[in-house]
Amino acid sequence: MTTTTMTTALEPVYRERLMRFAREVSFPAGVRLFEEGGRADRFWIVRTGTVTLDLRVPGRRPVVVESLGHGELVGWSWHFGPGVWHLGGEAMSPVRAWEFDAAPVRALCVADPEFGRAVAVWVGRVVAHRLHASRVRLLDLYAPYGSGDPL
Repeated sequence: MTTTTMTTALEPVYRERLMRFAREVSFPAGVRLFEEGGRADRFWIVRTGTVTLDLRVPGRRPVVVESLGHGELVGWSWHFGPGVWHLGGEAMSPVRAWEFDAAPVRALCVADPEFGRAVAVWVGRVVAHRLHASRVRLLDLYAPYGSGDPL
């Protein structure tokens, strides 16, 4: 697990507060959870299965930039205005997840600044990680010499 998973990024007291908003959901393989450019009003934490994140590329099929599994946050766009998905997401296998409605979580972030800071740091780490992963993947696909990252 990385520091971007909920269990390693949030202290137990903040995980508990967040989980009060969780509801269990399931998605069969092949279901699109969200589309790039759509309204980002919820997010998920994967319990089982794999969700891929993809990026539209004109004239090509969407490019998968990352695969997410157990404990990982699916979606960060809900946390920042204007609340529009920056990537697309698809269940690559049957997925069980906790789903969160973004509005009450954001409201708690405002009402409880310490909780809000913890969530903001967690989501910020996820954004930084995803940005790096997207960059590496796109360089591997389109740059003449790949990403340059050592094997």
